[in-house]
Amino acid sequence: AGNGQENGVHLGPLAGFIGYNLRLAQNVSFRAFAGSVGRRGLKVGDFAALMLIRGNPGISPIALGRAIARDKSTITPLIQNMERRALIRRRPSKTDGRSVALTLTAAGEAMLKELMVHAAEHDRKLDAIVGKRKPELVRLLRRPADEFV
Repeated sequence: AGNGQENGVHLGPLAGFIGYNLRLAQNVSFRAFAGSVGRRGLKVGDFAALMLIRGNPGISPIALGRAIARDKSTITPLIQNMERRALIRRRPSKTDGRSVALTLTAAGEAMLKELMVHAAEHDRKLDAIVGKRKPELVRLLRRPADEFV
């Protein structure tokens, strides 16, 4: 809205809070992405998790959680859901007997391939919205992750 209102609700000081606007942008962006994918079972973080597991075969749940800013209470159900859907496989870690290593299954690779098509189109739409300032926006969005972690 940009005018201190969201759907007719006066936001007051909330309208200027970075955290609120980050969350709003993330929620709207995710809903648009999920809508283009058309999968009701898609959860926030599935795409990023699949991308990171593919790019880091054998990644531990702890490392995955850190990379997508999830704690154990939310990364565990995410992993369980993806495993139940046969998108990933958990195996005992070869380097740490207390941990597991995550890899994509053939179904996970296929899902990711399909999601990549939608993600690329979605990112083109976001690029059109933010224009040439995308590098600056991405740099600014990375700062809290770099500073708070």
